[in-house]
Amino acid sequence: MKDAKKPQAIQIRDLLINPPLLLAPMAGLTHSALRRIMIDFGGVGLLSTEMLSAKSLPTENPRISPYLIRTEKESPLSYQLLTSTYKNIGRAIDALHALKADAVDLNMGCPSTAVGKFGAGVVLMERPEEARRIVAETRKRTALPLSAKIRLGSDADSGKLKTFCSMLEGEGVDMLTVHARFRHEPFGRNPRWAYIAEIKECIKIPVIANGGIFSAEDAEECLRISGADGLMLGRGAVIRPWLFAEIARTVYGVDVPEPMVSLPDVYTAFIEALNADYRPIYHLGRLKAFTHYLSRNYKFGHSLACKVQSSCSMDEARERAGTFFASSKQ
Repeated sequence: MKDAKKPQAIQIRDLLINPPLLLAPMAGLTHSALRRIMIDFGGVGLLSTEMLSAKSLPTENPRISPYLIRTEKESPLSYQLLTSTYKNIGRAIDALHALKADAVDLNMGCPSTAVGKFGAGVVLMERPEEARRIVAETRKRTALPLSAKIRLGSDADSGKLKTFCSMLEGEGVDMLTVHARFRHEPFGRNPRWAYIAEIKECIKIPVIANGGIFSAEDAEECLRISGADGLMLGRGAVIRPWLFAEIARTVYGVDVPEPMVSLPDVYTAFIEALNADYRPIYHLGRLKAFTHYLSRNYKFGHSLACKVQSSCSMDEARERAGTFFASSKQ
């Protein structure tokens, strides 16, 4: 593998990803409030939105949409599109240009049954001709850096997987992210990083490894096994928003300060970001989703998660969380 102690910046078109650590798009989680927390700790090379419906995106109001709110410091930011057909791509790309997107990502890996029912997400790996049309149409419509995020497919068919990845490269994808699990495998299943090494052998564009990275040790092991050009962090970075900084400093040798972590302060900053820019209707749901993950830093974090989950207002949730923090240790 590449020397994981030295930064290996990724250049795709005009975009420099340095360090090569990317935030995964996660529904209900990778919105502006969480991105700001991660930026403050440092170490993020490329941020991401949640997955965005290509059909609905053109009608969203970026000033109030919880999916599109963005502050100036959230840069560079990739916008992920979810679609089952190339027909929705044109207007969606026009909207992303207006939003000054730094990159475009195509969702071909979401395993959600609801998403699969209308032929999107990982189901596109079973619809390679439609996937081809989506990539070709996107490439035709924009000169922005273009990436795609996939899984390993439905089963262990290495030839089929490599053919699909080669097709993406051939149609103009600049970078590929691979979530190293099969379509129906749950997050609890150990990721299959070795499959990424096989993909690396058949394409020339940068390949990013995703799945199962919760620590700097995991990052080292993933790089060793996969030989990936970079890493995408998902749930691990929601649990520990300073994980980017930790990996950047200890794995890539980037000059990032050692994270000084106060979980109550992180929680407060998250709430303040929600209160500052989001309409009240979106506050509590996003706080509950974040608490579900951040609470895992505590031995009895399930108590915090349950108390916030059963709260009926932001004030109640904040008060209950404050009581928990005052009586708990990390």
